[in-house]
Amino acid sequence: MTQDEILRQVQEVIREELDSDSVVVTAETIADDVEDWDSISNIQIIIGIEKKFGIKFTAMQVNSFKNVGEICTCIQSAKA
Repeated sequence: MTQDEILRQVQEVIREELDSDSVVVTAETIADDVEDWDSISNIQIIIGIEKKFGIKFTAMQVNSFKNVGEICTCIQSAKA
C-alpha cells in the first residue's frame, strides 16, 4: 500500500468522523488546520483509523504524531 493510498483512506476516516465531505488533508495537515478537529474528535479519528487498517497505535505513537503524514507513515510501517 502506497503512502498516497493510505492518505486517501485516512482522509475518508477523517471526513466520516468529522461528518464533513469537504475536508481535504495532506501529509502536512495538523488538527488545527481542520475545523471541528478537537481533542474529542481526535480520539474518534484515531479509533476509526485503527479499525479501518486493523492496527492498534500505542499511546506513545499517538502522542508523537505531529501531522497526518506521520500517521500514514506509522500505518505503512505497521502494514509492512
